[in-house]
Amino acid sequence: MKRVVVLTGAGISAESGLKTFRDSDGLWEGYNIEDVATPEAWARNPELVQQFYNERRKSVLEAEPNAAHFALAQLQDKYDVQIITQNIDDLHERAGSKNVVHLHGIITRSQSSINPRLTYPIDGWEIKMGETCELGSQLRAHVVWFGEAVPMIEPAAALFSQADIFILVGTSLAVYPAAGLINYVPHMVTKYIIDPNIPTVANRLIVEIPFKATIGVCMLVEELLANKS
Repeated sequence: MKRVVVLTGAGISAESGLKTFRDSDGLWEGYNIEDVATPEAWARNPELVQQFYNERRKSVLEAEPNAAHFALAQLQDKYDVQIITQNIDDLHERAGSKNVVHLHGIITRSQSSINPRLTYPIDGWEIKMGETCELGSQLRAHVVWFGEAVPMIEPAAALFSQADIFILVGTSLAVYPAAGLINYVPHMVTKYIIDPNIPTVANRLIVEIPFKATIGVCMLVEELLANKS
């Protein structure tokens, strides 16, 4: 069974109504990134950061997977599909995808504020101030902030290096280290890029699909499944 490795970004979740991480004005839901998505912001105003991610979590839980999420899950019928996502929502999982690596964490879990390896499921959409982990530290969103290590980058790189087919969906390749993962895809592997604005990739065997995710992913999945029939 051929291995399909997929890297997804904010574009696929945007079609489910979730705002992209960094809009054209540099803000995320009206907030400066530096005020809500850094360790310094948490140290300065943990209540604001907690409130921000509680609101994002509520939005994620209210959102539904879209056609692109379901199409990628359908691809599992005939391929070994490995999804690496920059998104912090759980829409891939809710659509039925079984193998999902979250580079930047997943907002539906909490984590210890002193040991990021201690994570917990969240009952509902809210983490309250005063809720602590087993070490006694305040719980926060299980999300990788700017300035923090990306612990899943090495496992993701290993998956990229084993790709027989590579698909890029809804990302401008502007956020590192995630953007550098494409360099681990074997040189002679076909690379499909699905986005209305195709990012520049210094690589051969690029197939450009200049559509939004719900159109482009469905087109490609239909083609790949037909080729396996």
